[in-house]
Amino acid sequence: MNFTVNTEVCTRCGICVAECPTGLLVMTENGPQPDRGGCLKCGHCVAVCPTMALDYDMTPRAEQPVLPNQTTLSPDEAELFLRRRRSIRVYKDLPVPREDLVRLLNVARMAPTATNSQGISFRVIQNKETLKKISVAVLNWMHMMGKKNARMRLYARGADMCVKRGQDFILHDAPTLILAVTSEKMFDRGRDSGHFCLSYAELFAPTLGLGSCWSGFVEYCAQYGWEELLDLLDIPDGQKVAGAIMVGYPKYKYRNLVERRPLDVSFDEDAL
Repeated sequence: MNFTVNTEVCTRCGICVAECPTGLLVMTENGPQPDRGGCLKCGHCVAVCPTMALDYDMTPRAEQPVLPNQTTLSPDEAELFLRRRRSIRVYKDLPVPREDLVRLLNVARMAPTATNSQGISFRVIQNKETLKKISVAVLNWMHMMGKKNARMRLYARGADMCVKRGQDFILHDAPTLILAVTSEKMFDRGRDSGHFCLSYAELFAPTLGLGSCWSGFVEYCAQYGWEELLDLLDIPDGQKVAGAIMVGYPKYKYRNLVERRPLDVSFDEDAL
């Protein structure tokens, strides 16, 4: 660990100490110094310093771009941005360029994870034949599950009706399937972390002209351990699917914002 302080510009304001999530940093006469405790490699100390006095080889300042003065959307802009995200199930028959997927997932990896554990990798599947086989594998699993689960039986029947009409009920003919993958040992936390990452991807996708939709059936089928599907996904040993989304270019454009159920919230009566 190499934690350095430029004592000429450090004002010993204590912000870095206050922001350290594990209490590793303590203030001394020569500025902040690591003490007992662990480091999450979150980079808060370096990023929050108002005089840029700190550097740390775990989270080097050279790898931290300086934020512009205007770093946030207005509340109205942010609300519109978030509400414009829709679940897209009808896609253009166009491939998504690899460079756009890399940019999408480079943002996705920035999502928060438990204790900054990160540990999420991504598997991107675009081969049309493989995608068709994935849909068939998941549908086979649904029929198996339907023998003992009434709700899954209804889903399977609905899927069969779509297949008879030439429709893909599972992946909706999306040109891309993205899987968030985590280790089996970390799965309890990794599944949530994978969902956070894919949520970032879903929110960023429209800025690239892309649409997305959660593929819950693929996720649950993979987590069940359905061999027919796992063979197609080609997930490394010791790894497990944490989440899945479909990605592609929307065929249609939404014109309105869709309303949800009314807000249901309660507050502590003593809070001001």
